[in-house]
Amino acid sequence: MTMPAFAEELGSRLPSASEKAAANQLRQILAAQVSSDATLHVLDDDKNATEVTLTPGLSKLLMELLRHIGRGDSVTLVPVSQMLTTQQAADILNVSRPFLISLLEKGEIRFDTVGRHRRMKAEDLFAYKRSRDDRRGNALSALAAMDAEYL
Repeated sequence: MTMPAFAEELGSRLPSASEKAAANQLRQILAAQVSSDATLHVLDDDKNATEVTLTPGLSKLLMELLRHIGRGDSVTLVPVSQMLTTQQAADILNVSRPFLISLLEKGEIRFDTVGRHRRMKAEDLFAYKRSRDDRRGNALSALAAMDAEYL
């Protein structure tokens, strides 16, 4: 698997059973506090307590990460301002590189040319992905509505 540029690997292995359990436990704790600021008390190596305040937005983001870890998924973080190669972008969209290039040539995703190579910002790629997912969801809803008419 190709790692997106500047992606930091969160370990070279899948989470263990105890790590999955801990992630699920922490996610449940955060879920109870998501509507307000949550304060975590963390102990450092010297057993000194440090308080960390999590805003609702940060709590939701952390809960999403913990949900994936709790399921045993591998996780890659990509900064939205990062420039991606066509292969990295194709891997994120789960499409072939030639198909991604056809999307670029149709103007579906903004890109820049660096030398002879196409590069796109991760935020542009994610905007396309959200738009694509919305179109798919709407089409599926329309298809379900049409199917309901025949029942």
